[in-house]
Amino acid sequence: MKIALDHSSHIPLYIQIEDHIRNMIQEPEYKKEKKKLPNEIDFSRQLGVSRNTMRQAINKLVYEGLLVRKKGIGTVVADAAITSKAGNWMSFSQEMKTLGIEIKNYELYVGWVKPPKDICRFFEIEEEAKILKLERLRGNPEHPFVYFISYFNPRIGLNGNEDFSRPLYEILEKDYHIIVKLSKEEISALLADSSLAEKLEIKAGDPILKRKRFVFDPGGRPVEWNVGYYRADSFVYTIESEREI
Repeated sequence: MKIALDHSSHIPLYIQIEDHIRNMIQEPEYKKEKKKLPNEIDFSRQLGVSRNTMRQAINKLVYEGLLVRKKGIGTVVADAAITSKAGNWMSFSQEMKTLGIEIKNYELYVGWVKPPKDICRFFEIEEEAKILKLERLRGNPEHPFVYFISYFNPRIGLNGNEDFSRPLYEILEKDYHIIVKLSKEEISALLADSSLAEKLEIKAGDPILKRKRFVFDPGGRPVEWNVGYYRADSFVYTIESEREI
């Protein structure tokens, strides 16, 4: 793909380059064949821009998880992965819709259980109380890549007969008038045991990411306790921070 920049445009050159590269890496020769990009020096000369401008554009795409720099090889298109950012958090369904990833439910289980003590403390309920537990194995049409376990505050009123093929927070908002506002998350790495490996179609001992999420309503009341186990080759978590000056 030939890239032509408009040097008279009000849009900065590095942003124009970003947009062109985004389109370029969707071409089959880059997306499927993993063709590497020209090196920064050659690329910048080709476009008539400084190397710093080219690096700024490529760094942004590396940050977003679209490109990967490999030592001794160069810059190549990253394998398809879920990319999640801290800040304006979204539900899993919203994340996938934003990324254009078609989601398939491989397993779905709903039942009433006595939760562990830490979850009882989170919801401030008696240890003998039964609450709704939702388990979902989800992924793209090719393979599953995340296994979710959710527990819900019994005060919400979920009965277990909901259509959980719908987006979860849509059910809470439209059917139960519950707005989720705040998410506190913990990310950790671990090795898959035999049970998780079987579900995620990987080998026991392969790395996975554990993403624990505590969800609250605008009043600070707990709504959901959730943990997701992700295939490590399918999840990128990025954090953007702004320094005060």
